[in-house]
Amino acid sequence: MRRILVTGGMGFIGSALVRRLLTAHRDVEVLNVDLLTYAGNPANLAELAGEPRYRFVRGDVRDARLMRALADGCWGVVHLAAETHVDRSLLDGTEFISSNVLGTYVVLAAARDAGVPRVLVQSTDEVYGPTPEGVEVDEGAPLAPRSPYSASKLGAEMQARAFFCSFGVPVVVARPMNTIGPRQYPEKAVPLFTINALLGEPIPLYGDGLQERDRFYVDDHAAALDVLLHHGQPGEVYNVGAGNYALNRWVAETICDLLGRPRELIRPVADRPGHDRRYRLSTAKLRALGWAPQVGLEEALRRTVEWYQANRAWWEPLRAQMRDGYYQRQYGHRLQGSAADPVARD
Repeated sequence: MRRILVTGGMGFIGSALVRRLLTAHRDVEVLNVDLLTYAGNPANLAELAGEPRYRFVRGDVRDARLMRALADGCWGVVHLAAETHVDRSLLDGTEFISSNVLGTYVVLAAARDAGVPRVLVQSTDEVYGPTPEGVEVDEGAPLAPRSPYSASKLGAEMQARAFFCSFGVPVVVARPMNTIGPRQYPEKAVPLFTINALLGEPIPLYGDGLQERDRFYVDDHAAALDVLLHHGQPGEVYNVGAGNYALNRWVAETICDLLGRPRELIRPVADRPGHDRRYRLSTAKLRALGWAPQVGLEEALRRTVEWYQANRAWWEPLRAQMRDGYYQRQYGHRLQGSAADPVARD
């Protein structure tokens, strides 16, 4: 059996990858380490209780002794554990620097010392900064992060590069676009829009809503990480995305339409600082390894919305948990006095 250590495996993307690895590879066992912060949810992998090829350890990737022990004997390490929400990083970026930069250093050091043959570190498309209109960037484009979150992920990438160059750690870096699907924490845009629409509450839309993103389905993301873990070239970086480009406004309107809710729920609110207008990435390098997305944007949104409709018991406690804390800090003052969106009414 090949043991693969997944950090952050109780999160949205991590739990999808754990399921993917166990399903696609009968010779793989998965060791999942997660600190179970607010976004790590044991319910995401509850169906694996009793699975002999799966083991969970609660722990912090910044704990060097723990990570060295867990890496020992592993065939691969996939490092996904991170603070990931731009909005939270704008409120306080301290934890982002600690978790994303120091945490990555500790994981890479553990993989080096244990002699792990395959290592994959997840970064983000946001390290490029905004993409100019009419341009699609490849992995060699200049890097210009503009938020504490994206800067921390670039710091993680630089640690990966340093460990490859200095110590020969066989590390691959993934730069994914936005991901959607079941089990995404309710503060992110698509679940936030969906849950607010379900509850008949205002849907906060930053600025004019004309920011463009590629949103691809979480199972496609997990499949891409699987390919990169097994076939990515050590020392290389790969963009990950499906080309599902759409404006944030269109996404909010489509969610309202899927749920039969009025578009008047959409409320324009003050934009966040440094909000990148668009990202457009070439994924030719990844596709050359044999990966291709299987789910288009409309189907991905439909599956996601239907899952949140059918799984209130999953998100209601999380919604209540964030409602009086993060949500009020981020949106309370923005929604106060905001009018129903006249463009949405048109």
